[in-house]
Amino acid sequence: MKIDHVPAIRKDIVRVSPELVEAARAFPAAILADVAGRRGSLGARIRPLAPHMKVAGPAFTVEVRPGDNLMFHAALALAQPGDVIVVDGKGDETMALCGTLMSTQAQKAGIAGFVVDSAVRDSAEICEGEFPVFAIGTNPNGPTKGLAGRINWPVSIAGVSVSPGDLVVGDADGVVVIPRENAQAILSRAQGKVDAEQRRMDELNAGNLASPWLEDALISAGVLKAGESL
Repeated sequence: MKIDHVPAIRKDIVRVSPELVEAARAFPAAILADVAGRRGSLGARIRPLAPHMKVAGPAFTVEVRPGDNLMFHAALALAQPGDVIVVDGKGDETMALCGTLMSTQAQKAGIAGFVVDSAVRDSAEICEGEFPVFAIGTNPNGPTKGLAGRINWPVSIAGVSVSPGDLVVGDADGVVVIPRENAQAILSRAQGKVDAEQRRMDELNAGNLASPWLEDALISAGVLKAGESL
C-alpha cells in the first residue's frame, strides 16, 4: 500500500484575526487565563527574559530536536509579520536555541516575539532591547543545526497544546494560549473581569476589606458548619 508523504512544513495556516490580537493587547495574561477557565497557561518554567516584555499574536509553531535549531531558522524564514514563533524545544536546558542574532533578525522581519521551551542566550543584550523572548532559562552553549523537525503542526509547550494560529499572549506573569476558535468568546469576557477587579480594588482602597463570599465558600468546603462564622 502506498503511503502519502506527510509534509514536515505547513505553510498555509489560519491565524487568529489581527483585530482580536489587537484587542488582546489590552488585557494582562492573568485576566485572559481566568476568563478562559484557568486553561491555556504555560507552565511557570516559561518566563520572559525581562519583566517589561509583552507579546501578542498568532502562534507559528515549531518542533525541534533537543539542542538543534535548524527548524527554528526555517520558521524564522517563513513566519509572517505579527506572528509569535512558538518553539517546542522539549524543555532542554543544555543548549540555547537562539540569541541576539536570531532575535534581531526576527525583530527586523516584524515577528512579534519568541516563546521557546528551551534555553536561550545573549540574554543581557536581548533584555536591553524591546523584542520579547520567553524561555525556560539561559545557557551559553550554541545549538547544532542538522536535525529535522516540523513547522505548523500542533506542539506541546510546558503542559499546553498549541496549534498554529492560536492566540498567544505573554507578559511578566507568563504566557497564555487561547485556541483560535475560542478567542472571540474569551476576549468578550475579559473586560467584565477587569471591571469586577477594579470594583474590588475601589472597595479595598475605601477601607472595605471584607470578602462577602468567603464564609459561604468555607461552609461549602466543610471547614465551617452552617451558621458558623470566622
